[in-house]
Amino acid sequence: MEKTIGQAGGSPRNVTREEVQQQREYAARVKALWQQRGKTPLAYVRTYGCQQNVSDGERFKGLLVEMGYQLTSEQENADFILYNTCAVREHAQDRVMGNVGALKHLKARKPDLVIALCGCMMQQEHVAEKIRKSYPHVGLVFGTHALHRLPQLVLETLTDGKRVFDRDACDGVIAEGLPVVRDGGVRGWLPVMYGCNNFCTYCVVPYVRGRERSREPGNILQEAWEMLEGGVKDITLLGQNVNSYRGGGMNFAQLVREACALPGEFTLRFMTSHPKDCTKELLAAMAECDKAARHLHLPFQSGSNRVLKEMNRQYTRERYLELVRTARELMPDISLTSDVIVGFPGETYEEFQETLSLVREVGFTSLYTFIFSPREGTPAARMPDPVSREEKAGWLAELLAVQEECAARRTADMVGRRLRVLCEGKAKRDGWLIGRTSGNVIIEFPGGAEWIGRFVSVDVTEALTWIVKGRLALP
Repeated sequence: MEKTIGQAGGSPRNVTREEVQQQREYAARVKALWQQRGKTPLAYVRTYGCQQNVSDGERFKGLLVEMGYQLTSEQENADFILYNTCAVREHAQDRVMGNVGALKHLKARKPDLVIALCGCMMQQEHVAEKIRKSYPHVGLVFGTHALHRLPQLVLETLTDGKRVFDRDACDGVIAEGLPVVRDGGVRGWLPVMYGCNNFCTYCVVPYVRGRERSREPGNILQEAWEMLEGGVKDITLLGQNVNSYRGGGMNFAQLVREACALPGEFTLRFMTSHPKDCTKELLAAMAECDKAARHLHLPFQSGSNRVLKEMNRQYTRERYLELVRTARELMPDISLTSDVIVGFPGETYEEFQETLSLVREVGFTSLYTFIFSPREGTPAARMPDPVSREEKAGWLAELLAVQEECAARRTADMVGRRLRVLCEGKAKRDGWLIGRTSGNVIIEFPGGAEWIGRFVSVDVTEALTWIVKGRLALP
């Protein structure tokens, strides 16, 4: 049997305090239910995909703890399993489906186990329908706009004995005041906005995450302060298109300045930026704020103007290179990273060569590279695509070789320099630590655990392709 719940569609909206309080009451009822059963339940949360999903996962964990669950890293021991899914690429979706299928045997051994799926994949009708028909061991399915209603959904699942499906058709919500269990460490993720209005022809995000909606700056800065008080030293502001932020009459450049003005020693980063909204005002804010990382993740996707137009990216190759020049004029030490799609439908080998030439011209620190993955419901999925995947794989190998050369040159240029590094933890090699530079380059160096969580000076002594090694520069 099934039960479908949810709220009517509509424009983006803020969840009211009364609604949040109601969910707290649902959480208390779940906790009381487990107490009546004389058991402390265990919950396992697995997140796929981007940093926004990671941040959502931390809020899921917070809500589960409020419901009386203890978190476990072993799904075999769990009473509640939640997979927080990603729909951006086919490979991630296939991994989720394979792992969910494998849970059938665990459910057979533990009939009271609740298996829940949420996130971007579940916001797609064809995926939710497949779960409904082919994965009867999944008891709870909900989309991206129902995060704050997790206590209600869990209570429904536990008490009714029915499968629950909740997939709102709205354009998105903002829910403040939710509990958070952060994954620990010195790095933290801070959403400032949700959704996207760009509708790049290959991207499913606007369909599963809704329209752009920005949090109030006061709520963002309060959460940032709480993160710093909790020991976070590296904060990343998050948004599907973070530099289109507009909240409380403030643009993103102004928000960066306000966040950097918070007291304490920390580094501020942000992602993901869209070139059409990357302004000189934002670049100037980065340059003028000491706490702003000297790192800009600015996806260009293709070096061909024709392909960019087919992608609906709303900028040209020339505009992108102009942004790079401006960034380097303001911040000569800026580290640039980017995303690239190889083999967009209709892309020719000659157009792919334009991508290679742009990579060589810019000299990126690193790239996130992907072969085009058609997403159902997007315009690109319906475009003619005559180039085989095997041929595209060859193009990708060319791109990786070019980027490896660029990365090796960049790390080689770092040898002999003294860098400020945030020590994040122990490296795999005994007696060594791992840190991150302002430019988002990983560095390993010998040292004791007393340095973890601190900013230190490190002299770079050796360059590998993607990381560097060094030694502490002690006073």
